[in-house]
Amino acid sequence: MKYPWIDEYLLGKRKVTKDLQADWNWVRYKIGGKMFAAICLDWDNKPYYITLKVDPDEGDFLKSQYSDIVAGYYMDKTHYISVKPDGEVPDELLMDLLDKAYRLMLQTFSKKRQREILGLSACGTECESCSFLGSLCNGCNASSGKVFHAPEGKACPIYSCSVQKHKFANCAACENVPCAVWKATKDPSLSEQEFEESIQTRVKNLKGDCS
Repeated sequence: MKYPWIDEYLLGKRKVTKDLQADWNWVRYKIGGKMFAAICLDWDNKPYYITLKVDPDEGDFLKSQYSDIVAGYYMDKTHYISVKPDGEVPDELLMDLLDKAYRLMLQTFSKKRQREILGLSACGTECESCSFLGSLCNGCNASSGKVFHAPEGKACPIYSCSVQKHKFANCAACENVPCAVWKATKDPSLSEQEFEESIQTRVKNLKGDCS
């Protein structure tokens, strides 16, 4: 196969799981239990298609531009495409399409459920790794943003902006992240250096890259 990096690339995305659908001999990649991409194997275990979820308009355009991209093999022909594993589709384009497939499938869930699946708050914090969870704080999602360092009875400014004001699932949908609201919302337990490092980690989390 021309794209030997696919397995590592997809498993590097946050909360992606992988299984083998034995009846089809497909290696499936899922988010929240739903498949967004698959490597279709023949019975000699050689890839014959890479199938992935796609925006219908983009899918139609790609099929018109690349002979190695066809309608989804044994899938919904509108919302999936299949890429020949030894064709001429550039690696960069396939990576971009896999990124989009991941996001498209994640967006089929409610915004609250997206945060739960990813295990992230609106700002990309992993609540389960926070030492304050269960003592001073119940977590961003469980408390609707009313975390321990927010003004009493009010949501964290980041949650308020992202979820309540703009109706995003999280800050990943905002083109300005990290914004001034992020910079002004600091966990008091962190030093300035730790705060800057936390911002970088949270942005990485929101991009779905857990590698």
